[in-house]
Amino acid sequence: MALTVETKDRYSRQIVLEQIGKAGQERLRKGRAVIVGCGALGCAIANSLARAGVGELRVIDRDVVELNNLQRQQLFDEADIGRPKATAIAEKLAKINSNVRAVPFVVDVNHTNAEDLIIGCDIVLDGTDNMETRFLVNDACVKHGIPWVYGGAVGTSGTAMAIIPGKTPCFRCIVPEIPVAGKLPTCDTVGVLNTAPAMVAAIQSTSAIKLLTGAVLDSVIFTFDVWEHSFSTVKISRRAECICCAKGKFEFLSSERKDIVTQLCGSNAVQITPARLGKISLAELAGRLRELGDVKLGDIVLTFKVDMYELTIFTDARVIISGTSDEKVAKSLYAKYIGS
Repeated sequence: MALTVETKDRYSRQIVLEQIGKAGQERLRKGRAVIVGCGALGCAIANSLARAGVGELRVIDRDVVELNNLQRQQLFDEADIGRPKATAIAEKLAKINSNVRAVPFVVDVNHTNAEDLIIGCDIVLDGTDNMETRFLVNDACVKHGIPWVYGGAVGTSGTAMAIIPGKTPCFRCIVPEIPVAGKLPTCDTVGVLNTAPAMVAAIQSTSAIKLLTGAVLDSVIFTFDVWEHSFSTVKISRRAECICCAKGKFEFLSSERKDIVTQLCGSNAVQITPARLGKISLAELAGRLRELGDVKLGDIVLTFKVDMYELTIFTDARVIISGTSDEKVAKSLYAKYIGS
């Protein structure tokens, strides 16, 4: 199919690239990408792929825009505060490039819908903020043979890795099990420099463009620290004993691996019991949370008050979140302050 005059003009700087050309631009037009998570990574990825001319973008997020998002989530402005992120992004993308079909999904990605959300697409991009969803996406993509690009940013550092089922290691080759809740820092507990997710998203978007235009992606994991100006790529190999890509067991697509979320009768509170229980260091967690709210540390429980909410955190990573009966709000608070 010949490129139109308008298309040639819009994408002229890409078409003259020897890596893309006219054929590559046409392949981008036919491409279908899924972006899971519309935070800092998702905004930057969606912006890049829409401007590059990827034909269909499915944007997925369960949350609404908050004031603190504007520091790093580039497609939002003050008028978007309180609106669903996926809807706001889809509207922005339509204004950026009317030839791109942006489809919003305001849903919580879980074992009941993950496969349906990605089936029929060419690539999935990670814009999430928790490990549970990444393991879920990994299972779904490996099961259906769909490439996906992992990305993560916190503090001043970032990591990215392209996963091609059957060719490269999958995510569980590198991280066999989800770390115990509270072990990993989050953007809410240690902060994030806005250039870090921008860098990760640039790598992820480039990987998507390479794959959609037929280029070969290497089996490497890319890490960097923008503050220290340190960058590295490390070659990685598949693990023969990987439970996902080697043994074909997709545990995270099963309801047995889901967190147990319970509304507590007679109180405005939700209890979250993670699927993988484990010993959590309340002292370490308290150290990260003290700058964000009121913390009271005991031997077996930590109480953390922030805004209108109170989180009661136990040593097995179980949390009671008071101040809401909304499971989505509770899960969002858990991911922000406790991690996956």
